[in-house]
Amino acid sequence: MKTRCQWAGNDPLYQKYHDEEWGVPVHNDQKLFEFLILEGAQAGLSWITILRKRENYRKAFSDFNPKLIAKYDSKKIESLLNNEGIIRNRLKIDSAVTNAKLFLEIQKEFGSFDKYLWGFVDGKPLINKRKSLKEIPPKTEISDALSKDLKKRGFKFVGSTICYAFMQAVGLVNDHTTGCFRFNELKHL
Repeated sequence: MKTRCQWAGNDPLYQKYHDEEWGVPVHNDQKLFEFLILEGAQAGLSWITILRKRENYRKAFSDFNPKLIAKYDSKKIESLLNNEGIIRNRLKIDSAVTNAKLFLEIQKEFGSFDKYLWGFVDGKPLINKRKSLKEIPPKTEISDALSKDLKKRGFKFVGSTICYAFMQAVGLVNDHTTGCFRFNELKHL
């Protein structure tokens, strides 16, 4: 039996996410945008709630294509507010549209969102050596800096705690606990 991070629990969906995605370095802009939107949608909720709705989000939000989402109008937003397959929170839906527009601006400025984002960790994942879940902080100085910069640019739902969860999800930081089988696998990526 594999030893996983404690948070992965017994839910097969959670375990699959933990085993295959969480902490794996992502360099694809559309995938980065997906995680940014999903982490914002998760604010105040559990991640498993978002994972269970992820496919619905992909359908509802044009497979997380920021160019398409940036063009969403009030009619499209109303249809999203009536979509039971996603979190129907106007602020979160509006923020996805706003963030898509700003995401495109960062792409223009830096050549890619990937280049912008990975600049916060000098282009390589930070490898933490935490023994237990309680050692993992909710935020760090780097997530504070990322949050501050995104907010300055006008992004919404990008507080430092959300940014740190985003950084963990897309592999800017390896926060798998040292006893987890994924810690060493990702350390060598």
